[in-house]
Amino acid sequence: QVQLVESGGGLVQAGGSLRLSCAASGRTGYDMAWFRQAPGKEREFVAAITGDGRRTFYADSVKDRFTISRDNTRNTMSLRMNSLKPEDTAAYSCASYGTVWPYGYRYWGQGTQVTVSS
Repeated sequence: QVQLVESGGGLVQAGGSLRLSCAASGRTGYDMAWFRQAPGKEREFVAAITGDGRRTFYADSVKDRFTISRDNTRNTMSLRMNSLKPEDTAAYSCASYGTVWPYGYRYWGQGTQVTVSS
């Protein structure tokens, strides 16, 4: 079993930055990822990182703006978001225990809201 808790969301102006964190407990060390879901839209993949942190993968929409990282000594994963756009507004959730790289995961957090104002 894995428990995931996200933090760091908030309101930011377009062009600004935010850093999201995901704290994992229980069984750790798995591939992890960030997803987001805007109101009225389907959940969307954002970024993924392997258990050892050596490989990452990004959605085209966030590539070169977002950076995923992890600290296995602290069982945390982060998402640094730069040059934020209003279309980045969504609830961001972290996921763990990859089943199909980079899109499939078994465990999910509750999410943290990111709102980007224009």
